[in-house]
Amino acid sequence: MDKITIKNLEVFCNHGVYKEENILGQKFLVSAELSLSTRKAGLSDALEDSVSYGDVSRLITAEMKKQNDKLLERAAERIAGQILKEFPLIDSVRIEVKKPWAPVMMHLDYASVSIERGWHRVYVGVGSNMGERQAWIDMAAEALRSDGNNRNFRSAQVIETEPYGYLEQDKFLNTVFTFESLYEPEELLLRMQEIEKEAHRERKIHWGPRTLDLDLLLYDNRITESPVLTIPHPEMTKRLFVLIPLCELNPHGVHPLYRKRFAEYKEALEQQENK
Repeated sequence: MDKITIKNLEVFCNHGVYKEENILGQKFLVSAELSLSTRKAGLSDALEDSVSYGDVSRLITAEMKKQNDKLLERAAERIAGQILKEFPLIDSVRIEVKKPWAPVMMHLDYASVSIERGWHRVYVGVGSNMGERQAWIDMAAEALRSDGNNRNFRSAQVIETEPYGYLEQDKFLNTVFTFESLYEPEELLLRMQEIEKEAHRERKIHWGPRTLDLDLLLYDNRITESPVLTIPHPEMTKRLFVLIPLCELNPHGVHPLYRKRFAEYKEALEQQENK
């Protein structure tokens, strides 16, 4: 990935834990490393095919002056998020905020915080078999599409499927959403659970009926497991109602852990059903 770098942009503003820092202010130095493709701009020599480092510098200055933050971590997080939202050509950004006059009563060149943030490709499984099924799916789509931390939202076609696991229930409508997100996986899980709650989702029976079910299937090619979340979703290769819409959106996708195409899992399950 190509880079555009802004190094040690000086901004005088008011950030810090201590009252004096917020009243008197001090100098901060901000550096930004922007990751994007500069190929098109390199061939066209047109600024609209790249990102203006002047515009990014002005955004950084505005964000630093916008409010008083206690922590450098908070200032860096705000800057990174705004850059990624305002400049769609940028895939990821590294921000360093330096504090040369840090009040530690000792000599030091500066204290600093560095973070890296970027857009992540996400796939979410969607299901509903209670009430206005399509309306619940549409509601979830709009909630995720309109979220400022997501972009480039797409949905596969909605299909009607038989229930899985617990069979004494109505048929489901299923689909898969994909989008790019600034949320980390567990943050996105919490956001999805909020949307399920808005749809009056109740967890009474495992694999039982629900107004809305949102499952995080894939997050880039990340492989991770925590007490609340496993990525890739451990059941996704066993479910045609996931694989059919997933393969519509990503026909050549490969499972990050098993290195096998999702289309192969789909074909194998279809052959089993047709026997």
